[in-house]
Amino acid sequence: MSESSTGAVAVEAASEAAAAAGNWRRAGVAGAAIGVLAAGAAAGVAIERLTVGRGMRKKARLALDASGPYGSLRGMPGTAYADDGTELSYEVEEAEAADAAGSGGSGDQAPRRRRLFGRRDPAPVTVVFSHGYCLSQDSWHFQRAALRGVVRAVYWDQRSHARSARGVDQVEHDVPVSIDQLGRDLKAVIDAAAPEGPLVLVGHSMGGMTTMALADQFPELIRERVVGVALIGTSSGQLGEVNFGLPVAGMNAVRRVLPGLLRALGSQAELVERGRRATADLFAGVIKRYSFSRKDVDPAIARFAERMIEATPIDVVAEFYPAFAEHDKAAALKHFTELPVLVLAGDEDLVTPSEHSEAIAHLLPDAELVLVPDAGHLVMLEHPELVMDRLADLLLRAGAVQGAGRRA
Repeated sequence: MSESSTGAVAVEAASEAAAAAGNWRRAGVAGAAIGVLAAGAAAGVAIERLTVGRGMRKKARLALDASGPYGSLRGMPGTAYADDGTELSYEVEEAEAADAAGSGGSGDQAPRRRRLFGRRDPAPVTVVFSHGYCLSQDSWHFQRAALRGVVRAVYWDQRSHARSARGVDQVEHDVPVSIDQLGRDLKAVIDAAAPEGPLVLVGHSMGGMTTMALADQFPELIRERVVGVALIGTSSGQLGEVNFGLPVAGMNAVRRVLPGLLRALGSQAELVERGRRATADLFAGVIKRYSFSRKDVDPAIARFAERMIEATPIDVVAEFYPAFAEHDKAAALKHFTELPVLVLAGDEDLVTPSEHSEAIAHLLPDAELVLVPDAGHLVMLEHPELVMDRLADLLLRAGAVQGAGRRA
């Protein structure tokens, strides 16, 4: 395609972005900031406009939504209740019985375990997965597929995300969301879904912060029951210094206006949601940039991530954002010092840069630190084999899988 054609496409993308920004101006102060974002992102989507028409992209999204297998795995559903009454949705995947294949004797029926003096078998290790901001339990799709039947696992949706209910304190009492609250939510899920037995805690991004908040408030639970921890693409604090790949001067200006901007957007949720739908192509490019590093990421996976983020209402986005600037759980990491710990991050993560994982590993010198080349924030979707390999090793070290469990 000629240089003039390329320029024309870029101009078209920028013009559409400007038109979209005009629609946003009806939301008041939101208009200016969204306009800046739209204009900047227009250059990113212009290249895609060279080869793929808008109608074709819409059809492709519909096809991927209809046929993509990602996020389709389901377990036994349950509900936990947070301390403010919020309903938290979780699902349990049970491990296959260890003796299901028999013990070498003849006959079709597997031997039953003997219970001496009425004692039960010890509770199995339960692996609890906590997802990140604007995602859902389905973000663990590949890890869930690999571990089905191998370990007992619990997947849950954070408050106001996916299948969990909106936070009662946030809706009824205007109480800000805090990472500490999320830690208490995780405790409620554990109490309901895994009330006994050893635990391995796995958290991505906000889910890792949730795990740290759990340790900070319930150190006795960590001491008595936790046998392993995985912290993936997360941070123990100082998130206010992240520049998201933008120039420092520009990011400082964004930080000053972003909290107010998000509040304005949250107060105009219906208008904003219409705007998001109208500018789906534009924001798909933004989501892809901040989720993945690889240019050749499977379009079905990129669309899967896009759907999860799109499903998070703008007022929920606004409610949660301030909590990250206040997050500081470096001191809580001391509760993990005696445990097998995996700290893993993509080396091109623009949301929680890998330096934050290195800082965690510095405070946990016995932890395994893995920086994944050519990986962004959603590293567990972008490089699932590598993440599963390191997670399987952690489960082995923690005693969560033995023998046949190695097939994970």
